[in-house]
Amino acid sequence: MNKDLMRIGVFASGRGSNLHAIINSINKGELDCRIEFVLSNNSRSGALEIARSHQIPAIHLSEKNFSSETFEDSLLQVLKMYKPELIVLAGYMKLIPKIVVDKYAKKIVNIHPALLPKYGGKNMYGLNIHKEVFESKEIYSGVTVHIVNSEYDKGRILYQEKVDLANCKSPEEIAEKVLKVEHLVYPKVLQMISEKKIKLN
Repeated sequence: MNKDLMRIGVFASGRGSNLHAIINSINKGELDCRIEFVLSNNSRSGALEIARSHQIPAIHLSEKNFSSETFEDSLLQVLKMYKPELIVLAGYMKLIPKIVVDKYAKKIVNIHPALLPKYGGKNMYGLNIHKEVFESKEIYSGVTVHIVNSEYDKGRILYQEKVDLANCKSPEEIAEKVLKVEHLVYPKVLQMISEKKIKLN
């Protein structure tokens, strides 16, 4: 393990299970990162509760409360204040504004619960993905970690891991199986990034 900790900011919209997995890996000494802040567009996000319970700054910032330009400015102010080396999207359901993507080019990563480029795009999130996979009778699904650009799920793929769908009899069962793999993969990939084993440039 490196003594230099990579500073990350985590964006999440939902319950925060990937955030929880990242924190667990840090606490076990398996991940050389320090979470500078957690940001959510959802004031009731479980991710914000998890952050508060670990004394991590928890920030609620929603486009609903701002004009698009003011929202972008507010987001940039947060990033300027905390200076993350990497922005980690963990179930964040909003498209990152282009001005932020451009300023933090190749410094934003996302985890997607399918094998991109299939099953990606604007409406491909949550159970929608797993329904498509199930209805297509896929033998495998998987997890993809990719760089974020200004289009949904179109950035360069950094890492993929297959998930065998044998015995999965519903989209919900696929979701559960894939999520367990996400919780293993994301901390592992973040550690590989921190060790420069995966290069973002």
